[in-house]
Amino acid sequence: MANPRTAYSPIFDRPPLKLPGGAKVAVWVIINVEEWDINEPMARTVLPTPQGRSVIPDIPNFGWFDYGLRVGFWRLKRVLDRHQIRATVSLNASVCLSYPQIVEESVRSGWEMLGHGFIQRVINVEPDEREVIRRSIRTIREFTGAAPRGWMGPGLAETFNTPDILAEEGIEYVCDWCNDDLPYEMNVKTGRLVSIPYTLELNDIPIYAVQHHRSPEIFERAKDHFDTLYREAGEGARVMAISTHPYITGAAHRIKYFDMIFDYLRQFEGVVFMTGSEILDWYNSVA
Repeated sequence: MANPRTAYSPIFDRPPLKLPGGAKVAVWVIINVEEWDINEPMARTVLPTPQGRSVIPDIPNFGWFDYGLRVGFWRLKRVLDRHQIRATVSLNASVCLSYPQIVEESVRSGWEMLGHGFIQRVINVEPDEREVIRRSIRTIREFTGAAPRGWMGPGLAETFNTPDILAEEGIEYVCDWCNDDLPYEMNVKTGRLVSIPYTLELNDIPIYAVQHHRSPEIFERAKDHFDTLYREAGEGARVMAISTHPYITGAAHRIKYFDMIFDYLRQFEGVVFMTGSEILDWYNSVA
């Protein structure tokens, strides 16, 4: 069946949208900051266990993830700080309690906190989906002083009820759908919920953990992706998402290619860097 959350709409047939100041492409950078429970199977693995067994604790794969929070995140932040770009942090709310310095420094830099579940576990296996969403919102609000306006499910996972629950709980935008280069309003039972363009193509999980590309791929792909959007932006604004995980793009052999993306983008007129909420506010003002 067709997408139940929005009517089909070819992007080239829509009235053009205009970004502030005549900009052509809005770029938003997402850093997915997650916590993996050492008492459960790891959310992802880079090293298989001998004899094909599943073990708990899974120390090498936990260490892979934990390196991202001890080292990789801070490399990503140095790059973005140098380019004076504010990121949107897709945040497992438990990170506020387990790795508070990451959240404190992100807030101090003016970065946005985007709800990403309580811990890195798909919402579909939770016994009470609404309570997980409420707990995530409450924890981020209590730690940072502001409730998240947006949501991304762990693994981009949703149930058939998730958008309705999110709207009822005060979430204004969601990033799970990855099906457009512009925001659009979703069908929900009550309230209003907007889908903001996220990405599976400029996402380091598919690029490196699934497709196993060499380190330069994220730069080469971002360059080609941007070139197309920039050309199409002559017909109306476009949104470009760049999605990273500290334990992947924050690795020493990849970080320079992340840096190169922004050196490239800054060569062009009409590129504006925004957070998820800034994209939402812009869309609400022109939709």
